[in-house]
Amino acid sequence: MFDFSLGEMLVVALVALVVLGPERLPKAARLAGLWLRRARAHWVSMKNELEQELAREELARSLRETRQALDEAQAQLHAADRDPPPAAPAANAADAAPAAASEEAASPSAASTAPTSEVRRDD
Repeated sequence: MFDFSLGEMLVVALVALVVLGPERLPKAARLAGLWLRRARAHWVSMKNELEQELAREELARSLRETRQALDEAQAQLHAADRDPPPAAPAANAADAAPAAASEEAASPSAASTAPTSEVRRDD
């Protein structure tokens, strides 16, 4: 915050010694230290409060974005439930006929009509 060199601090200390005198200098130094500690404590407190407020705002923004994304997903899901997918085009109808025939051949009803071989036992 403030950039004081050692030489500058010595000059301030000498001026304080001359102005205040050796009797009042220790009391003034303690008072200055007290005020400096209080100022630092207030600064740290304000900094922590600001960081907490920023964290709350970030969390609230994230929550709003998540809720918005959830609402959009729900709207899409409801729209998909209400509107069935469009029917297949006519070009796919020609492809569907051979597929249906192959499904019929593989179905269990087609297998039951096929001749079966019987196993004979000789008693």
